[in-house]
Amino acid sequence: MADEFMKGFALFAIGGLGWITFGGWYRTPSYYQVSQLVNPAEGVNTAYGEAGLLAGDVFFWLMVIGALTFWVLIPASRQLREALNGDDDAAAN
Repeated sequence: MADEFMKGFALFAIGGLGWITFGGWYRTPSYYQVSQLVNPAEGVNTAYGEAGLLAGDVFFWLMVIGALTFWVLIPASRQLREALNGDDDAAAN
């Protein structure tokens, strides 16, 4: 279980750092505003800017889905598999 936690934490950290980096570059018009990182992008007119926005969104979803996969889905599937195998063993006896 510790290795799943660390894999999920690594994806959470990498995704979070990437999202903060690209959000700071493309979604923060002023550091004095309350809402940063979630503002709509303004003034992105180049292909590199569009790639940066896409990378920020990818890092955000990597942070969310990666952590949920290793922290919730994989342990839940193992518990479900053990429960179903336990029912098969009980029915065979």
